[in-house]
Amino acid sequence: MATPSRFQDFVTLTKPGIIGGNVISVMGGYFLAARGEFDAWLFLATLAGLGLVIASGCAYNNVIDRDIDAIMRRTQNRPLVQGRITPAATLVFATLLGLGGFGLLALGTNALTVGLAAFGFAIYVGAYSLYMKRHSEFGTLVGSLSGAVPPVVGYCAVSRQFDTGAMTLLAIFCLWQMPHSYAIAIFRREDYRAASIPVLPVVRGIETAKHYILGYILAFVVATLTLSLAGYAGVGYFAVALVMGVYWLYLGLEGYKARDDEKWARQVFGFSILTITALSVMMSVDSSLAPNVALWTSL
Repeated sequence: MATPSRFQDFVTLTKPGIIGGNVISVMGGYFLAARGEFDAWLFLATLAGLGLVIASGCAYNNVIDRDIDAIMRRTQNRPLVQGRITPAATLVFATLLGLGGFGLLALGTNALTVGLAAFGFAIYVGAYSLYMKRHSEFGTLVGSLSGAVPPVVGYCAVSRQFDTGAMTLLAIFCLWQMPHSYAIAIFRREDYRAASIPVLPVVRGIETAKHYILGYILAFVVATLTLSLAGYAGVGYFAVALVMGVYWLYLGLEGYKARDDEKWARQVFGFSILTITALSVMMSVDSSLAPNVALWTSL
């Protein structure tokens, strides 16, 4: 296997997959608030600025997690673990990315947006990576707050206020991350156990994790439908949210009779990505057609 170039290693530090997924959710939040209007500079500043902030947080995470990354099979080839990049160089790289990201958000958006990005960054790098991930089964819940910030940043960059729509987005993406993360923890359970990371399936067992997964999916479905019922998204979004949510619930229930828990968890995980991507896209497409009044008033 060819050794990655230094450029490839620095790109790897930013976790491009995480950035890509979050960019889609930022766009969902942005267009949900924009309702068909488009400000190119605001859009680019929000997307690029938050993308750099997320990249910075991921690079810092690589430094913090380098000891446990050396234990977990899926992370053993990361640049810091292999010694291809030093922690000092990574810290400089992460700091520059963060300064660029926050600077771009400050120049192109508003104080609320910058504050939300800073909140998400502090939760991920500080509360989650430095402490909760290693010390508490509730680390997943705390980490979900940072993962839910990107769509809210996109929304508030346009709306300039933290209203019911922003709160609903925060709830949707927090709730989504719980079954998504618990599913990962099930099929990566031995890695987490080896690294002494107290995720729920390790601490309380897979059967208990199945109960939590089903409960969080149910709450997620209710939250996603609320976005249309409150008039922020249209009927098209509502239909997609309902269909995807019901099928995700079905997968959650299938866990109780699954013979292969790892295979089942991978299905739950895979469909979670399809679900949140579809909803983010529908937020972008359908929001301009939303009635801007609570859907239940017309039922």
